[in-house]
Amino acid sequence: MLRINNLKIKKDLSGNEVISLALDKFHINKNDILNVFISKKSIDARKKDDVHYTYSIDLDVKDENKYKKLDKVKRLELPPIKVNRISSKRPVIVGAGPAGLFAALTFVQNGIKPIVIEQGKPVEERIKDVEEFKKTGRLNNMSNVQFGEGGAGTFSDGKLTTGINSPYCKKVLQEFVNFGAPSQILYLSKPHIGTDNLVNIVRNMRNYIISQGGEFLFNEKVTDFEFTNNKISAIYCSKKIETDSVILAIGHSSRDTFEKLYEKGVNMEQKDFSVGVRIEHLQSEINKAQYGTITKLKLPPAEYKLAYHSPNGHSCYTFCMCPGGQVVASSSEENSIVTNGMSNFLRDGKNANSALLVGITPEDYEGNSPLAGMYFQKNLEEKAFKLGGNNYNAPAQRVEDFLKNRKSDHIGIVEPSYKPGVTLCNLNDLFPDFVNQTLKEGLLHFDTKLKGFAHPDSILTGVETRTSSPVRILRNDNLVSNIEGLYPCGEGAGYAGGIMTAAVDGIKCAIKILENE
Repeated sequence: MLRINNLKIKKDLSGNEVISLALDKFHINKNDILNVFISKKSIDARKKDDVHYTYSIDLDVKDENKYKKLDKVKRLELPPIKVNRISSKRPVIVGAGPAGLFAALTFVQNGIKPIVIEQGKPVEERIKDVEEFKKTGRLNNMSNVQFGEGGAGTFSDGKLTTGINSPYCKKVLQEFVNFGAPSQILYLSKPHIGTDNLVNIVRNMRNYIISQGGEFLFNEKVTDFEFTNNKISAIYCSKKIETDSVILAIGHSSRDTFEKLYEKGVNMEQKDFSVGVRIEHLQSEINKAQYGTITKLKLPPAEYKLAYHSPNGHSCYTFCMCPGGQVVASSSEENSIVTNGMSNFLRDGKNANSALLVGITPEDYEGNSPLAGMYFQKNLEEKAFKLGGNNYNAPAQRVEDFLKNRKSDHIGIVEPSYKPGVTLCNLNDLFPDFVNQTLKEGLLHFDTKLKGFAHPDSILTGVETRTSSPVRILRNDNLVSNIEGLYPCGEGAGYAGGIMTAAVDGIKCAIKILENE
């Protein structure tokens, strides 16, 4: 395969127009082409007087020697899967988030019919419970932003960016397109799907898995595990299901399951995670800061990603930035507040929001138990509930007031998007001193990198605690825990950090089971 790299485009063109321009520029005869497509599109806004798109174009031609000036690239091929599984027992997947769904998809694509157990509801029913909580503050513990088909990532921005380099990343993107995602996610440098699209895509995936013999058990909570001679032999929900292979795709918020696994002797350890707030700005101001005011291109709402390392040894960084999105109520337990961010595909909301986080290590919280970090999270969430007024309103504060350690008494130009609502307070009362100090240093530093980041009226809403799992369920090189047949998987087990990495991990765990004799 040949590649045209770093094609600079300063106009808003369709994909076909870009390809035609590239072929003309490099004098490529269209009759020589077997296949051509855009492989990457990004925005270069480093110089505000020269904002432009950068494209890469891949093509197959009849004779590559005819175009020696073009780069040669190796076609990405997935390693073959050798299905050795002969067991008559069906594999069980606990959790229907990205890891669980892609594990199930991998099974049915290779002739194995899994059982997927999900304590929440199907996605089309789950979304009603999420909306009900936003409108009324009535929480369904089993069906919310954290729990239910599609996992926590369904109510996010649907980001598909990742730092891993796996051949399965391309497969995940292609499968999303197969089930209804926009085809542009195959080549955008920062692909996203949006919550509105994810709901339909997840439903389509489930229906396909069922059509191929897979089974979903919704509103079914796994309550216990049976181990025989150090092997998984059954799991319990409303009934006993005998099995020899279980993929634990339980997500980062399944605290009672973590406790049960620890009680049963499954090896796990403490893990670094992060806590902080959601910060909101006017999206129009983020656009100006990132793109300037000169460009005439019809650019998408701007994003940012920032990091700061404090002299106190902690780091502050932004995470899961949602252009044109909203801060969402993400509690999964009574009398607690958890925030997250989401965007629809068009990202056309008034505000931009992002997690503003401080890294937490086991040295920052008390206790040697593998679950100590989980209890640290829980304590912050309960404090946030009280600070917000004990009614599922989230505690919120203007940036200027947070920096000056005083309670906010008014809202400025940035209106908080969190529903059911917010209670103005002093977030300094919520966090340990080292978190407050690191957040303040980060805010001021980021303001030097992105003009207006620490604008006095920017809104901070607490508390963001579920960015990743606070525990890691240990597994070996074959992805198996200390219990034979038990495969810790995805974000909840500590091996992923978003939709893409969780989906890839689900594929890898399923392949291990398929290839195991």
